[in-house]
Amino acid sequence: MKHKSVLLKESIDNLNIKVDGVYVDATLGFGGHSLEILKRINKGFLFAFDQDSEAIEYSTERLKDYDNFKIIKSNFSNMKECLFKENIKSVDGILFDIGVSSMQLDEDYRGFSYHNDARLDMRMDTDSDFSAYELVNEYDYNNLVRVLRDYGEEKYASSIAKNIIKRRETKKIETTLELVDIIKNSMPMKELRDGHPARKTFQAIRIEVNHELDVLESALEQAIDLINVGGRICVITFHSLEDRMVKNIFRKYSEVDSKFSKLPYIPDEFKPKLKIISKGITPSEEELLENNRARSSRLRVVEKIRN
Repeated sequence: MKHKSVLLKESIDNLNIKVDGVYVDATLGFGGHSLEILKRINKGFLFAFDQDSEAIEYSTERLKDYDNFKIIKSNFSNMKECLFKENIKSVDGILFDIGVSSMQLDEDYRGFSYHNDARLDMRMDTDSDFSAYELVNEYDYNNLVRVLRDYGEEKYASSIAKNIIKRRETKKIETTLELVDIIKNSMPMKELRDGHPARKTFQAIRIEVNHELDVLESALEQAIDLINVGGRICVITFHSLEDRMVKNIFRKYSEVDSKFSKLPYIPDEFKPKLKIISKGITPSEEELLENNRARSSRLRVVEKIRN
């Protein structure tokens, strides 16, 4: 198995790691970021979250030379609850790497890829009862359009939704390439030449199946509560919807409320909790040459400046 962690050096450097600190890798994946954190915290501890059993199995083996970490099989939206069970009330740094890993995309049977034929799935947590198959075959027209427009920003959402419903009147839509065929037939020919026509639809379905934006918002709010003063939160995103959410939440906590901004004295409880360290670090040309999938990634970094 081969996996390249995106913006690895940039994200680890921006965590400002202390050797005795407590850190959270909210998205363990295949362990690239966790490994680099562990190399730097010989007196500290790392908690890593993931809901993908295969990723946990792989990373457990990859990190076997270290004993100062614990992997928690849970969605990062349960971060605070899980850490409290470990008697951890605050941490020194939290890293999020949002999105589907290269290996999940490359494993055909997971159904994330629009390039390979597989049963419709797209579940991050393979124990979940709801997959892309249920979504595509059970959502009504209005909900299909909502998902494709809201989460894929797909301008042909209506046409794709109509054709999904038309196709499933004769038989269930079972595979990724069946869905790709429907998408292609829902667009004018000129659109088929501008990137893969299924990219936005597959992104939208994956976000809905895994409730990605809802859990991200919850997890970021928890991270802001958990982080110690002086600690940092690093978030790597891969598409504009996630990045916009991260930017807006970070802005909310790093700016003075307009009601108080013109006052000569601002009470402490109305001062910003966060300081923006970076508004968006993108991959170097060198990284893009090595890993084309990093091209849409962006790293945002904040530091806690008050509780």
